[in-house]
Amino acid sequence: MSITIKHLKLTLGSTEILHDVSISVKAGEIYGLLGPNGAGKTTSIAAALGLMPATSGLIRILGHDPAKEGVELRRRVGVLPDPNGFYDWMTASNYLSFYAGLYGARLSLSEVQKRLAQVGLEPKLGQPIRHFSRGMRQRLGLARALIADPEVLVLDEPTNGLDPRGRREIHDILIGLARDRGVSILLCTHLLDDVERLCSRVGIIVAGRTVAEGAIAELVRTRRGHRHFRLRLDGVSPKAGNREGHVMVLAQEGDWTIVAVDPSVPPEAAWSEILAAGWRVTEIAREGGGLEDLYLDLTDRRAA
Repeated sequence: MSITIKHLKLTLGSTEILHDVSISVKAGEIYGLLGPNGAGKTTSIAAALGLMPATSGLIRILGHDPAKEGVELRRRVGVLPDPNGFYDWMTASNYLSFYAGLYGARLSLSEVQKRLAQVGLEPKLGQPIRHFSRGMRQRLGLARALIADPEVLVLDEPTNGLDPRGRREIHDILIGLARDRGVSILLCTHLLDDVERLCSRVGIIVAGRTVAEGAIAELVRTRRGHRHFRLRLDGVSPKAGNREGHVMVLAQEGDWTIVAVDPSVPPEAAWSEILAAGWRVTEIAREGGGLEDLYLDLTDRRAA
């Protein structure tokens, strides 16, 4: 594991902020860390980076304890916090050169241009940061996080302020880093569609506790029980309450037939059953039951 956190507790003064947080990020994986505002995500990240002392629990980054090897270890980790802090009077190129110096590196102008081009900022090479939009600052922050070719990236809301094209470009960069270079990425965000596109595994924190962790598909399957789908049928639709194999009809909504598929079988097996029974299916769409429903179910239940 690139990041391992087990049963983390953290107390500030007399207040216990984190009660029981566990996170595990594999090498070359993009992992989504989710939770409501104030749940403890940022505090967990700070503890993982050795910036806040844990009261108890295990923390390992790339196999090392950040509390003991913080400085050297942080050279191998890139971080994009939210909000970002910049020296607004600097240009983008000067800023990256300055930041590289903190790692003991010297970047040529061509290397700086390459970093800025990677995040779509090369045309802004000589422009003062004070003129940057929120989206441009996010791109510069990502370039800064990548400055030392890290093995681990910790990103807090990396697509904030970006338009749809910009978000897709950042997505593609992160997918490439994980796939081609084996970079482990811990992604902290409220944008569930970002998580569904980028992440295979997630952890959900509520009130200082990890309440769910694992593969998205498996969490959704075990949490929601029967999966609901919309079917468009050619011909007479079966009535509510009818069952065919592992498929039960729940309702009719206009041209759609709402069905529940038993989670004990793959959906494709259920479709084979109903096709063999003579259902003339022309279109299939998922009816809820995804990551958003899982997230709302877990967070609402504990907030009540």
